Amino acid sequence: MVAMTDETTQPQPTATSEGGPRRPPAEAVGAPAEDVAARGAQRSQRPDSTAFRAFIAQGWADRPRATPATGPAAPYAAARRERISARFPGERLVIPAGPLKTRSNDTDYRFRPHSAFAHLTGLGTDQEPDAVLVLHPDGPDGGHHAVLYFRPAAGRDTEEFFADARYGEFWVGPRPTLEDLAVLTGIETAPLAELLDALAKDVGPGGVRVRVVPGADDGVTAAVDAARAEAMDEEEAAAADAELLEALAELRLVKDEYEVAQMREAVAATIAGFEEVVRNLRRATRHRRGERVIEATFDGHAREEGNAVGYETIAAAGDHATTLHWITNDGVVREGDLVLLDAGVEVDSLYTADVTRTLPVSGRFTEVQRRVYQAVLDAADAAFAAARPGARFRDVHAAAMEVIAARLEEWGLLPCTAAESLAPEGQYHRRWMVHGTSHHLGLDVHDCAHARREMYVDGVIEPGMVFTVEPGLYFKSDDLTVPEEYRGIGVRIEDDVLITADGNENLTAALPRRPDDVEAWMAPLLGEGG
Repeated sequence: MVAMTDETTQPQPTATSEGGPRRPPAEAVGAPAEDVAARGAQRSQRPDSTAFRAFIAQGWADRPRATPATGPAAPYAAARRERISARFPGERLVIPAGPLKTRSNDTDYRFRPHSAFAHLTGLGTDQEPDAVLVLHPDGPDGGHHAVLYFRPAAGRDTEEFFADARYGEFWVGPRPTLEDLAVLTGIETAPLAELLDALAKDVGPGGVRVRVVPGADDGVTAAVDAARAEAMDEEEAAAADAELLEALAELRLVKDEYEVAQMREAVAATIAGFEEVVRNLRRATRHRRGERVIEATFDGHAREEGNAVGYETIAAAGDHATTLHWITNDGVVREGDLVLLDAGVEVDSLYTADVTRTLPVSGRFTEVQRRVYQAVLDAADAAFAAARPGARFRDVHAAAMEVIAARLEEWGLLPCTAAESLAPEGQYHRRWMVHGTSHHLGLDVHDCAHARREMYVDGVIEPGMVFTVEPGLYFKSDDLTVPEEYRGIGVRIEDDVLITADGNENLTAALPRRPDDVEAWMAPLLGEGG
């Protein structure tokens, strides 16, 4: 997925809903105005008699219990917590998973924990909404001990068991016990009900300083703000929280062995998804919304083989490929056109791949399509050559832009020389590639976005970093500055690169890149999918 700009856009945190349990009144019909928010539950007629409550609490077999085991991410997550602990000695650090988020009325989106929470706990998929990881200051040496606060499994004799559509076992399945999650994560656990007192302990003027990840959970942030109100004014608190968010982002710039392994899994699943798409290209050409066939094919594969897609799939055929983040995906897919597929599988640990290939729907490039494609490929190869330890992150983009500008000059599309266009006051070539060439990749598709500029765009490339290389050229159908033969052609080639001690590894190299190789790869797949 394309980086927003070569300056690496750093999005601000967004607020989410608080996600508390819904408990509509029994007399929902005719409810007074103050109960109007509860009326969405009028469709339900919840049994509520004394006899029912006694009956539903009885007659259940003991739940089968598997022997809990420590998760494979646990030792790595512990090392990450130690690193962030060293950054903020003696302070209380609050990292919420985040709440459930309402999709519409009384239905929620599938839960995904905040990436900082996932990184420091090792929990992935849709585990533990509302949970909060707290690193409590521990002794005079400035260290911390971690406690994971979450909503533990409720008894079958509770109202929650049968009546709570958001958290109840009858509705969403059983939750883990405190013991289960402690073993899985290697972190001490405590009931969520104890969180408020834990946040406020020893906080005040001259006491413990508290930071919270901003935007992760509004309810938790409000509790932290209330606890530290006498010790920190709003401006100081906001600055402290932003510094924590920044540090957590920078913690992910260099991946550990577990993370690299997860990235490899995500890439392998993504490549298999691309193969499935090619097998279904013929079906896409026969459907009135062929782009949806492509999207559904990949997204279904991602759900089968991983957790989900890592971002909304871009399935852009023809001129739609010139819209950088085309996710409407409602267009036709025509023989003779190119289709730009930008997609990634997010595995259960929440690490995602991010891959783009631009494919000829017929299985073979036309002469002009191949010309544009080769220019983009050459730019990508130049970027790979620049992606080495000790170089600056911005050097990767600069290398790609030199090739792009040279080709546009060669084709007579620039109003000046390539050298003049590459100068800061020029940049004419950016008309046809306004996005950046690279962005970091990991738990987020645009990972580490809150890192400082000197650590990201101006940062030094280090072994263990994983980022994309994704130059492109986009000639819109109404662009009168280019010859007609180019109009409506959009090409992007995106690979995921791991920086090694002496260079780099293209993690996505198994997916063909050269035009001849792309055609040879597609041929048997198209035959099978007819």
